[in-house]
Amino acid sequence: MSIYFDHAATTPISDLALSALTDAAKKLGNASSLHSAGRSVRKELEAAREQIAATIDCAPSEVIFTGTGTEANNLAIKGLYWKAAKSGKKIVVTSTFEHHAVMDPILWLAEHEGAQIIQLDVDRNGVLNFDTLNKAIAENREKIAFISIMHSNNEVGTVQDIAQVVRLAGDIPVHSDCVQSFGKMELSFNELGLTAATISAHKIGGPLGVAALILKKGLDIEPILHGGGQERDLRSGTFNAPSILAFAAAAKESRSKLGERSTAVRKLKQQLIQVVKEKVADAWVNGNQTNTLPGIVSITFPRSDSEGLLLLLDSEGIACSTGSACSAGVQRPSHVLLAMGLSEDETTSTLRFSLSYSNTIAEIEKLGAVIASVVERSRAASGKK
Repeated sequence: MSIYFDHAATTPISDLALSALTDAAKKLGNASSLHSAGRSVRKELEAAREQIAATIDCAPSEVIFTGTGTEANNLAIKGLYWKAAKSGKKIVVTSTFEHHAVMDPILWLAEHEGAQIIQLDVDRNGVLNFDTLNKAIAENREKIAFISIMHSNNEVGTVQDIAQVVRLAGDIPVHSDCVQSFGKMELSFNELGLTAATISAHKIGGPLGVAALILKKGLDIEPILHGGGQERDLRSGTFNAPSILAFAAAAKESRSKLGERSTAVRKLKQQLIQVVKEKVADAWVNGNQTNTLPGIVSITFPRSDSEGLLLLLDSEGIACSTGSACSAGVQRPSHVLLAMGLSEDETTSTLRFSLSYSNTIAEIEKLGAVIASVVERSRAASGKK
């Protein structure tokens, strides 16, 4: 049986979510239709919206369903920028540490729409430099369209103080990619004071192909899809009702079991770190280990090759990652690790292990039994010194 340590990329669909998905898929009706079949589907869909809103502490009307987290990020980033640009605000403040689903649309805005980008540094632990954020806001407040800082990093797990970002921002809109945090730690849209946040189903035991932008009620931004006017006229298209209902089931389950799962996963993570360090003495862990997600751990194995490590572990029946799954197949240094001050050689000697409550101590012991030989073989083949 294979061992799966790549839950930050995607998770297996839970039994409850799968049951909700299959039951809803058998039901006929378009949620936008006015006949009884359509109204029945719409009633269930709105109940699902309310359930998801409850899990992230927002109003149901603030939940805008999308196809992916990437789409939700694009909707927030482009929509907020286009709205602000009408009044001459063209500066976007972000960090050097963001997921490509945030970085790339911001770069697109710079190339095609004249946006000016201020990128904030992070330290060796991946923690945002608040002095530079405060300075950027003080010097450019009237010109800033919005700020986008991810809640927790998908490669190293570091959690940012988003509430402090919002406090410094004042009346400047703040968006946060919360895809990795949602369902894995306490997360309140209202308490953080965000303008917009992104969440996704398949990171919490829901299906692929459904996500949501949480957008403050009363705020109208420019849409990126036009058609039927669904979702406050911000995201047109036929509702994916079966997946939305499954998303809600996964969100409810994750919220109800958050405490016990978080505790269990943190223990597994510490066990994995201990086992790896015992077997590979010069390996080190990247990122803030105090304020971090329960299940993500980034480990550098000096003088090895991360792609070789991944394939060697895969041959042992162990799945992990070299970084973000969205960059899979592209051989390049991790911009996240470079932003933290690692060298290119160090970034390409690093693996990400992301754990779930479904993992076991026995699986970590299996990793411990093979990791030393895997690293030794990778080092022999890499030619790094």
